[in-house]
Amino acid sequence: MWQSYLNGLLVAFGLIMAIGTQNAFVLAQSLRREHHLPVAALCVLCDAILVALGVFGLATVLAQNPTLLAVARWGGAVFLIWYGGKALLRACSSQSLEQGEGQGLRSRRAVLLSALAVTLLNPHVYLDTVLLIGSLGAQQSVPGAYVAGAASASLLWFFTLALGAAWLAPWLARPGTWRLLDLMVAVMMFAVAAQLIFT
Repeated sequence: MWQSYLNGLLVAFGLIMAIGTQNAFVLAQSLRREHHLPVAALCVLCDAILVALGVFGLATVLAQNPTLLAVARWGGAVFLIWYGGKALLRACSSQSLEQGEGQGLRSRRAVLLSALAVTLLNPHVYLDTVLLIGSLGAQQSVPGAYVAGAASASLLWFFTLALGAAWLAPWLARPGTWRLLDLMVAVMMFAVAAQLIFT
């Protein structure tokens, strides 16, 4: 059982730590201190559900249905371009982190819906979390322990990211730093979208 748990923990950590759209979103929300802990909790919950679905059969269904993967691919590309455009517009404005906190603070519902979109409209979540992590988990001697290990990795990573970035926010609250972060988020979103479109 512990071997399966450890396998899930290590495989999930290896994939989740790569900076992707979900990590960039959690980081941005944490620096804004805009419902960052509920966002981290939602990301953990989504990862746990997707890994469990992959381990217990969805990985096989997706691998055999190219139409579902194509819908996820094109829908995800459109969403990433839109989200990257918003980040680029913010990068071109002169707002600082404090201004972002004081003006136009979004509701928890709006932020969580955005987090769901970033998570579920990103085809990489299905390729990495469901297909790769899920298919590896299906081969474990105790698949449930593997799912728990993967969920533990997600829990540790997202809450460390959320709390660490929120703690650093006072030192990062300069307009130049914030513009650079938004620019990096925009470039990342566009790069992932281009990868989806052209591969």
